[in-house]
Amino acid sequence: MIVSLAGLAILLVVVFMGVPLGFAMMIVGFVGYGFVRGFEPGLIMAGQQILDLAMNYSFSVLPLFILMGVFVAHAALSDDLYDASDKWLGHFKGGLAMATVAACGGFAAISGSSLATAATMAKVAIPAMRKYDYSDSLAAGTLGMLIPPSAAMIVYGILTETDIAKLFIGGIIPGLITVVVYIIVISGVVRVWPHLGPPGHRSSWAERFTSLYKVWGVLVLFLLILGGIFFGVFTPTEAGGIGAVGALAFALGRRKMSWERFYASLIEAASITATIFSVAFGALILNQFVNIAGLPQAMVATIGGFTTPIYAILVILGIYVIMGTVIEGFAIIFLTAPIFVPVVEALGFDLIWFGIVMIMVVEISLITPPIGLNVFVLKSMLPEVPLASIFKGIAPFFAADIMRLMIVVFVPGVVLYLPSLMR
Repeated sequence: MIVSLAGLAILLVVVFMGVPLGFAMMIVGFVGYGFVRGFEPGLIMAGQQILDLAMNYSFSVLPLFILMGVFVAHAALSDDLYDASDKWLGHFKGGLAMATVAACGGFAAISGSSLATAATMAKVAIPAMRKYDYSDSLAAGTLGMLIPPSAAMIVYGILTETDIAKLFIGGIIPGLITVVVYIIVISGVVRVWPHLGPPGHRSSWAERFTSLYKVWGVLVLFLLILGGIFFGVFTPTEAGGIGAVGALAFALGRRKMSWERFYASLIEAASITATIFSVAFGALILNQFVNIAGLPQAMVATIGGFTTPIYAILVILGIYVIMGTVIEGFAIIFLTAPIFVPVVEALGFDLIWFGIVMIMVVEISLITPPIGLNVFVLKSMLPEVPLASIFKGIAPFFAADIMRLMIVVFVPGVVLYLPSLMR
């Protein structure tokens, strides 16, 4: 166990030196494995791990969903999503912030990325909020959430050999809870401090229903993907292909896709996929090292010593929160899933449930100081807003995230009910 902990400490040092995460994990994993078992077996192990993953059919689902998200971004759907949400909610106190949450939910449902959601929706929502004298802190605090299909769910499913389809379906209710809880938080904040979110323009009913016409494709695409998976019509991989084609057709229908944008979309999706693959290769090699060094077994023995299994889960979640203050959220999944999943499985918990819990904690890490990548994405969009103001605005949403996390932890049925109905 000491060897593996030393290896993880060295990994953090190497990453902070600026080495890309994937290559850092490959180096530490290979050297650590060589130190324990020999470098020739280490070379064989590394090559086999890379080949096995590259030939894994299940992993093809990830680039397909990434391509779908890129097509959606190029379709300029975010403007219409926000406009529709604004028409229905903007006239309430804090309504523009509520509209941002609703639009983020719709965009995240078909982009699969919290960071992409924050970056895209900030460009659309912030100018409108400033027009109606919204506080910058409230405006900055409303972006980013957990909505399936999520790239994080795909990665977790592949790393742990968990059913990706059930992960997608299991994330639906927690995602909806997120939207509702965020809107309740906004309502509470503006009730106490009305000046933070004054009401906006009231739209007519005709304008509201007309706005829905522009975003019908979002609902159709979302229902097509998750509905097809839920009823067993197609696999997650097939759903990814259908989603990518559907997003492309949607972009073409909106006349937002040219040959130049199509080519740029393919390059962008390939670049993101290559980055994730490099991290995945590194994670698998590092995992082999920590396994033979005995870290998972030691964790099972240590955490499994708690008299109540749920206490062990809370300790694991505490570790995630601490890690989230210094490590980017996506990287946490690659680093910890192979370590904690055997512990959770040994304690008798459902891995579908734990996958959603893990991803929720990872999402929380994206707004956790001092790193909080979503916060720095917003800062890049709002360079004139002090970082302290952004963190101040996020504080109520951070508290809401902890509350919804506890709901999912102590009421597993929130996650497991829908997957139990699947064919």
